[in-house]
Amino acid sequence: MGKAGRVACIFTPYVLTIASLICIIMVGLGCTKASSGTLNNLYFVRVDLQNISSEGSKTTTEIENILSEHGITSVTSSEVSDVLSKLQEDSTLADFYQIGLWGYCDGAINNNTANVTECSKPKSEFYFDPFYVWGLEDSDVKDELPSDYTKAMKVYKAVSKWMFIAYLVAFIVTIVEILVGFFAICSRWGSCVTTFFAVLAFLFTTAASITSTVLFSVFKSSLSSTLDAYGITLTLGKNIYAATWLAVVFSLAAVIFWTFSICCCSGRSPYGNRNNNNARGITAEKAPYTYEPLGAGQHPHGHQHNTSYPPPAAHGGEYPMTNTNQRSNAYEPFRHV
Repeated sequence: MGKAGRVACIFTPYVLTIASLICIIMVGLGCTKASSGTLNNLYFVRVDLQNISSEGSKTTTEIENILSEHGITSVTSSEVSDVLSKLQEDSTLADFYQIGLWGYCDGAINNNTANVTECSKPKSEFYFDPFYVWGLEDSDVKDELPSDYTKAMKVYKAVSKWMFIAYLVAFIVTIVEILVGFFAICSRWGSCVTTFFAVLAFLFTTAASITSTVLFSVFKSSLSSTLDAYGITLTLGKNIYAATWLAVVFSLAAVIFWTFSICCCSGRSPYGNRNNNNARGITAEKAPYTYEPLGAGQHPHGHQHNTSYPPPAAHGGEYPMTNTNQRSNAYEPFRHV
């Protein structure tokens, strides 16, 4: 297969790698621009506070049972009501908050339509701190929170930091994979190096996707039952999870095809050595019942190249005087095998 075939073989994993990179970029651009409806629909979780109320729709016993099911035993229903009541009094809340990789967006809900009005400035290793966002970091409300909240926020902060780093590394390694992929057109060694970076990109993309999915799924399942009783709704974003898992699928497919390009799709032409003088020669087998000059190949009976057998006797056994050098090209006896 020539260079044209090699290029065709590299084309498929190259396109898959670019598709994976685009998906990762879409994840990173979520919740970064208030005027973009497309980017505003890319969020990990949305916190809907439109119908927040300090008076829960469930009884005190039901709320405390829900809290205990999730391992929260140091918080009572009355404490939750007090925190939400002060939250309503001390801050002006937006109708909803959307959490992305680099920041968050907030806005208002009109006629069941969410309209983003503002997005935070992108920040590395971002994590959503509700009391900081709502301007209640130094208020008495935060002091009334139990120790479980502080522990949960520390875990959430650490996991969010790792998730951000994983997405960043996946983005960088995927770009390197695309750049190194040019060398894969030239040789299988280029494919080998590209496959190495493809595997790294796949591992970090998968790790980031798993982390984000598990983190916010646990976040929603742990708090949704309790917060629903106070009019707070948590919703996972579909588009951003579709983008991040599509990045994983494209990255995995790229690894498979990059690996295939190592084993197959050689850039050498099968006709490249046709006129090469150093190519392997074709050796013909000696056919039986043929004559062969004595000077070619091996010399029988240890004779040198210029040694010849005496000519047959003529005229009474006398040997005519002949030059032995004239018999140097004599043929060996008739070959039977």
